[in-house]
Amino acid sequence: MPLSLRPPRPDKTPNYEIRGTYLGVRVETSSGTPKRSVAEAQLKKVERCIEEHGCYPEPPPPVSPPQGKTFLSATNGYLQDGGYRRHIKPLLEYFGETPLSDITQDAIDTAARTLFPDVTPATRGRNVYTPVSAIMHHALGDKCPVIRRPKGSKGRVKLDWLNPEDAFAIIEQADKIDPQFGLFLRFLIYTGIRKGEGLNLRTSDVRPEENSAWLRTSKNEDPRMLRLRDDLIAPVMAHLKTNPGDKFFTFRDGGGFKHKLTRARCAAAGVSCPITRPKGWREPPHRLKFAGFHCFRHSWATWMRRYGGADLQGLVATGNWRDAKSAARYAHVVSRDEWNRVDDLPAMGKGRGKAVGE
Repeated sequence: MPLSLRPPRPDKTPNYEIRGTYLGVRVETSSGTPKRSVAEAQLKKVERCIEEHGCYPEPPPPVSPPQGKTFLSATNGYLQDGGYRRHIKPLLEYFGETPLSDITQDAIDTAARTLFPDVTPATRGRNVYTPVSAIMHHALGDKCPVIRRPKGSKGRVKLDWLNPEDAFAIIEQADKIDPQFGLFLRFLIYTGIRKGEGLNLRTSDVRPEENSAWLRTSKNEDPRMLRLRDDLIAPVMAHLKTNPGDKFFTFRDGGGFKHKLTRARCAAAGVSCPITRPKGWREPPHRLKFAGFHCFRHSWATWMRRYGGADLQGLVATGNWRDAKSAARYAHVVSRDEWNRVDDLPAMGKGRGKAVGE
């Protein structure tokens, strides 16, 4: 039957009710008013609603799903807060506007194989897994899913370090090449900072009168205070007088800068090296060829353990590492007390210890 108004029922409702069927749609609802004229107008609205939408009441407008963070928006936030830009561009081109909820472990594994098909797991870890993890952790915090690195992504852990004689020989040659470069290597060997951290050091954060320097940024995004040795103060003050710019060190991280270290270690090893690196030239083998910039950081930690008496907790307390697990690689450089028992092993002839057969 067509739509009609049922009068108010004192025992049920004080308002008119709209009942019936219109265009195949069954309706039974209150008009919301005891006035017939207003109820009739409401009935007409019900009919128009059915004509336009095919149902009553009018369906709610479609709700757009909430716009979650995309890889692009998450990356922008990460970079604006001081995140590292290295390795980001190819990831942005690959993931773009992909929602973070769609960037699963399988998606990251596929991206790593697609972007870097013929490289080592360590390269994939450095170029894909590490920056993606940093971006997602920055955007999602505790809600970030666990991102597993591929087997071998840490590469070969290098523990090369320099004896004091070799380190000082390299630094002396660096002084001859460029006094500022010699000071840079002193900072590495006596503070344990990374190369990039030293290059980003600001002049305003170096306080020779307080034997300190403030490191604003680091690989772990943890700022920390550096303690400067007394014998660093004089060269630091001399450097500040001749280099009053915003950056404490004025080098650029490029081939010329790296070649300075090549020249210094070659000279310390007695090997000839061109002043400028010719195209196609390769450093010849020699005993100090392993001594890269990061080797000075390893040397600092080793010296702190061997000569400074710092234990694992002491290394962590400097702020150069976040946890004892990271600093534990330097535990091997200090002989444990048990090694003193080697003197009690059987000796040949009448040397120290007990001779065999006695």
